[in-house]
Amino acid sequence: MIVDLPDTTVSNISKTLVKIREEGGAVALGRVLTLIIATHLGQEEEAIEAANDASREHPMRVIVVSTEEERSHNGEGRLDAQIRVGGDAGASEVIVLRAYGETASDEEGLVTGLLLPDAPVVVWWPGIAPAKVSHSPLGRIATVRITDASAQPNPQEALYHLAETYAPGDTDFAWTRLTLWRAQLAAVLDQPPYEPITSVEVAGAADSPSTLLLAAWLRLQLQVPVQYDLASRAVGSGGIHGVRMERASGTIELEREVPNVARLSQPGQPSHDLSLPRRSLRDCLAEELRRLDPDDLYGEVITQGLGLLETTDEGAGARA
Repeated sequence: MIVDLPDTTVSNISKTLVKIREEGGAVALGRVLTLIIATHLGQEEEAIEAANDASREHPMRVIVVSTEEERSHNGEGRLDAQIRVGGDAGASEVIVLRAYGETASDEEGLVTGLLLPDAPVVVWWPGIAPAKVSHSPLGRIATVRITDASAQPNPQEALYHLAETYAPGDTDFAWTRLTLWRAQLAAVLDQPPYEPITSVEVAGAADSPSTLLLAAWLRLQLQVPVQYDLASRAVGSGGIHGVRMERASGTIELEREVPNVARLSQPGQPSHDLSLPRRSLRDCLAEELRRLDPDDLYGEVITQGLGLLETTDEGAGARA
């Protein structure tokens, strides 16, 4: 069910939610958190779809704050709202706030009266994020603040900016997309012959911040030289291309040359293919919502690991 509320107020939205609850049952019972999605007008639906899918694992209230990309502070303020419940909202209830003019300048005020009581607040910026998310109006009220470096104009520079402005509770989908890669690499090193790694090379697309974070994680965990190559090794492919780890017995290679499948090669063993797909927004969001405390490892990687990296000529050029 979708209820449209043109030119409305937060108070009227809250009253309408109560009315819907009384008529259709206690739809808010069992909600474990409030997810706020901060985006621009016309860019809401992909994020809402991901939130609806993730809500089947994490029942929640979703509040979408949608503002004009070029905000006009002189225009007449107006708030249009839409409430989605039932089949149009997955296992959540979705409140879409489309704010115009001066109304858009008070994002915190727009959502305060709609938050679930005594439930943690997560804020997600699917597109361009504030300069310092923890100090932004929505970031100040959040337990977890999710950004996406790959959605920024310069993904590599965005990571270094996140490192400079990091606060506990910050996280980024560039890190979440690494979960499968980190699990595979850790599994390889848990097998004989248990020799120390002497050097590492990570390769990926020039617009892949996850490649840089994977290199930083390996540098921090293995304490060996790590080079990252952001040249386009596989024409037309995106994301992480592969990892090469050197040790006394030979080279370990985990290479993704085709979408969703990576080939693992190790000395003395036959090569075999592994499922290693690029993760969807739904998968990344669902993973981030499984833990609502600060991700200390991400904090260490982005604030310490990035500064320890060595670069190839291509990698250095990509950041420049």
